[in-house]
Amino acid sequence: MDFINYSLLESKKEQLHKEWHNAQPFHYIVFEDFFTPEAAELILQNYPTTEQDGWDNTTYINQRNKFSMTKFTNSVIQQAFNELNSAKLLQIVEYITGIQNLVPDEKLFGGGLHQSINGAFLDVHVDFNYHPETKYHRRMNILVYMNKDWKTEYNGYLELWDMEAKKQLAYVAPNFNRCVIFETNEISFHGHPKPLNTPAGISRKSLAAYYYTKERPENEVANDHNTIYVNTEGTGGLLKNLKSGLKALVERVTPKK
Repeated sequence: MDFINYSLLESKKEQLHKEWHNAQPFHYIVFEDFFTPEAAELILQNYPTTEQDGWDNTTYINQRNKFSMTKFTNSVIQQAFNELNSAKLLQIVEYITGIQNLVPDEKLFGGGLHQSINGAFLDVHVDFNYHPETKYHRRMNILVYMNKDWKTEYNGYLELWDMEAKKQLAYVAPNFNRCVIFETNEISFHGHPKPLNTPAGISRKSLAAYYYTKERPENEVANDHNTIYVNTEGTGGLLKNLKSGLKALVERVTPKK
């Protein structure tokens, strides 16, 4: 059984192609029902809790209370990522975006399962631009959200920004089975900087995969860099980062049990 809703993607690919190329100053699309209804429910049922082994939840100045996992013992989760990295999906994505010869990353550097709990945030940023091993160019992010009945007051919305104009382009709720695809370049600023305000037992869940190419247009090539963060929240953002920086320091100097 295919997990990805390929028939829907095929039926919408012309529309998504137009939406992708109309988006400025960088390209992105948002659409619903990425996985089939049955597969989406199955993935959610098998999505590991933060109490299970295998998560990394290191705190950084610009990120806290975020758990990530890139190695899976669960066959359902593994199949989901196998399909996210499959030639069948990449062929459709290449048509939609016009970016050819996309290469998946089976090691899921920076990707995988992402789960955030109350107080979590990820500041607005542009991503690292080269794969750490292959040195291929990072070209695209695909995110699929796994959150039912997400409420506005929870925060955790994906923000897309035009930082030259200091303008927010999109404010995307992380709703169940919603997919976001956007190009990664030197202006594709994104994040969810507002700390989560979720009740006990509610977390922000997603799947993330990144695609690369061996080459990229010369006018888009930049020096190798890590994630570059920006502050979109003024003084409040500075105070938030000070607190997370102190927490990160404590984590690093406290002996692990």
